[in-house]
Amino acid sequence: MARRKIVYVEDHADMIDLVKLILEPKGFEVIGAIGGREGVETIQREMPDLVLLDLMMPDMDGWEVHRRMKADEHMKEIPVIVVTAKDKPIDQVLGLHVAKVDAYLVKADFGPKELLDSVRQVLGEV
Repeated sequence: MARRKIVYVEDHADMIDLVKLILEPKGFEVIGAIGGREGVETIQREMPDLVLLDLMMPDMDGWEVHRRMKADEHMKEIPVIVVTAKDKPIDQVLGLHVAKVDAYLVKADFGPKELLDSVRQVLGEV
């Protein structure tokens, strides 16, 4: 079975490395993209099965990356899991119910199991 491809758009390389450590041993290919602009380019080039998306990035925030994905005919069906430090309930409501992201994880609140469970659930592997 082919490895499922995930692009993680994040402005901190150490977070990308951490997610790779969690997901790659479980059979996923994780491609990091530093910042929103690189993220959009990487998503367009790689056409992944899933995007993990940080919201707070200096060059282009995650909501703009998400907006561009959903406006593009080729990227609009790619599922998105937000992985962010934004932990206010209103942020989660906006993400899940207004922007319609597939899952919303708060960096301070999740561990390896929660990340893996969310990825598998969004990809329909559970």
